[in-house]
This record gives sequence, C-alpha cells and structure tokens, in this order.
Amino acid sequence: MNKQLKGSSAVVKPADAAVVSPDEELFGRVATILDHARVGVVRAVNHHMVVAYWLIGREIVMELQRGQERAGYGERLVQNLSVKLTLSHGAGYSVGNLWLFKKFYSAYESRGSILYTACTELQPIETMKEAVDCAASAFRSELSWSHYRILMRVQSIIARDYYEAEAASSGWTVRELERQIHTQYYQRHVATSRRQANAKPAEGPLSTPGPKPVRNSDASLEKSNPIDALKDPYVMEFLDIPDAAALHEKGLEGAIIGHLRDFLLELGRGFAFVARQKRLSFDGDEMYVDLVFYNCILKCYLLIDLKTGRLSAADVGQMDSYVRMFDDLVAGDDDNPTIGLILCTERNNAVARYSVLNDRHQIFASRYMTCLPTEAELAAEVERERRLFESPR
Repeated sequence: MNKQLKGSSAVVKPADAAVVSPDEELFGRVATILDHARVGVVRAVNHHMVVAYWLIGREIVMELQRGQERAGYGERLVQNLSVKLTLSHGAGYSVGNLWLFKKFYSAYESRGSILYTACTELQPIETMKEAVDCAASAFRSELSWSHYRILMRVQSIIARDYYEAEAASSGWTVRELERQIHTQYYQRHVATSRRQANAKPAEGPLSTPGPKPVRNSDASLEKSNPIDALKDPYVMEFLDIPDAAALHEKGLEGAIIGHLRDFLLELGRGFAFVARQKRLSFDGDEMYVDLVFYNCILKCYLLIDLKTGRLSAADVGQMDSYVRMFDDLVAGDDDNPTIGLILCTERNNAVARYSVLNDRHQIFASRYMTCLPTEAELAAEVERERRLFESPR
C-alpha cells in the first residue's frame, strides 16, 4: 500500500546537490497533490480536496515511518510543512489540520486498496496527479470534508461505512449526519433488525431475513425486510416536548406534522408523507390512521399509530385491522404489503411476545423518546431491547 509515488516538478534538484531534504521532498509531493485537486468545477474540487487530504495524511504517515526513531522528528516535520503550505497555498494548513489529515488517512487506510486496484493493474502510478485521479473512487463525491471530519469520530468501521453510505444516498447535511451519529442511528437500526433475525421470513419480495448494516444502493434496500427500514427506539428530541406523558395523542401528532422534515430524517431513507388522519371505511365502520407514509424504495405504505402510554393488546389488534383494510382498500396491485408501526412510550413484553407482533411480519411496535438521551443511556436502552428479544421463550 505504501508504494512511493514519484514527485512532481515542484521539487527541483540542483545538479550539484547530492540529497534534497526530507522536508523539501514532502512539501513538493504535498504541493503537487493540492495543485491538482484544485483544478475543476466546484463540486469536483470539493471531492478532490477530500482525496487530497487523505493523500497528504498518507504522505505524512510514510515520512514519519522513515524517521520514527528520531526524537521530535514528527513535530518538526509537520511544523515545517505547515509553514511552507501556508505560504504557498494560503490558510487551512495549520499544524492541527495536518495532524487531522494524518488521522483521516489512518481512519480510512483500507481505502488504499482501491487506489492500487484501480490504477496499478492498468498502469503504474507515476505522479501525484494520477494518484488523486485514482483515489477519487475511494470516497463518496456527495460528501464534503466536513462530513468526513464527523465520520472520523465513529470508532466502528462498519458503523462508519454505514453512516457514509446513508449520508451520501440520503443527502444528509453535516448537521443531520452529526445528529444521526449522536442518536446512535446505526445501533438502533441494527438492534431492531436483530430482533427479527430468528423469526420466520415473511412471504413476498420483502422476505430476505437478517440485518444489512451497510446499504450502498436503493436496489439493496428494496430487497430488504420491512424491519430493515425501522428502528427502536425512535428519538424525537426535535419536537421540543419535555414531558410526552402529559401530551395527548393529537398534540403529539400535531408536533410531528410541525416538524415533518425532522421526522422524515428519523424515519430513514425513502419515506414520503401521504396523509394525516387517513379515513378507512368498510361496511359502515370508519377508522382513522394517525399518519400514513410511503416508502418509494420498498414500494409499500407505512401506517403509524401514536400512543402516549404503554403498549396494549388493543393497540396491536387495532393496527392489525388498519393494515388489513389498507391493503384491501388502498394499496395498489404493484405495492408491497403495508407496514404498521405503533409508536408508544413504553413497551409491553407480554403483548410483544403473545400477540400478532410476534408472528405477523407487517406489524411492529417501537418506543419513542422526546428528550435526547445521553449516549450511555441510549446504548443501555438498545442493549436492553436486544437482550429482551434474544432471551429464550
């Protein structure tokens, strides 16, 4: 992976000079990376700058490895490089930022295999220009350097790759990505999927069992279980409701409608709002579904029933009726089976195990939280749910 690339014309060796200092060699290589990355349209430049920062981090790591036995070598090397880059390329190359580039390379060191697979099989990488071009495929062009700075904070490689793919596919802003990581979006998603890992597969095109931590395309999500589009618990701190217990269901519904964009972000990729208080009528009886959404990727409706208390058997039976009527009266022939989701403040273990929630693969129940928990509290809640549903029955 650490194959040495040839320097550019930015480093000129005098004819009578035997050796060019490591500082000058490193500066020449890094300057060439930056010069090439800055060429092109704005979006391409932003993407190439991400690649450039990774390559700069790689150059720093390689140079430090060559001089690692010399006391203070790394500090002096980075300090000198910072001074020269600031003079030649302007602000943005402080000592702190250069160490951040090194951290970026270390976090995504495995992406180097893409660099050499993409290029060396065709022709050797002879210049930094070729290195930037080849490494471009290793990172998502939809994401900025600010996105990757946030992603570097995620310790788990699997979780980090998941957030990277979801952020690119869903068009998350930096703030939205930071919020999803802080609320452990990935951990909640996987914990919910594992809950159904040993369940009997549902019939139809959504029957592929098991969690899929990383989905790089809409096509892969389309082949997923409905459970792969859900999570538990849902975190809705954006509603700004300190005491959900004191709120009526209509008030909770109104708060969600007032923060619909944030709620869609929490729901996940592919969901679109359809209706509020959707009326279903059959044989003189009328029912009203709190919220209706449609997932354009899964090609199915999602019905949400809001409860401000503990889950009950009556809630599950009501949702079962909603789903059956919706499939019969509203869903089209090309739609996949409708999903029913009951959002409640407290789960009922007996109802969860001894009702249609346990064997009907279109109905689910999840808790919701209206106050942002600490990471420790949220991790404990996810672990509690996992143990509950993995315990022997």
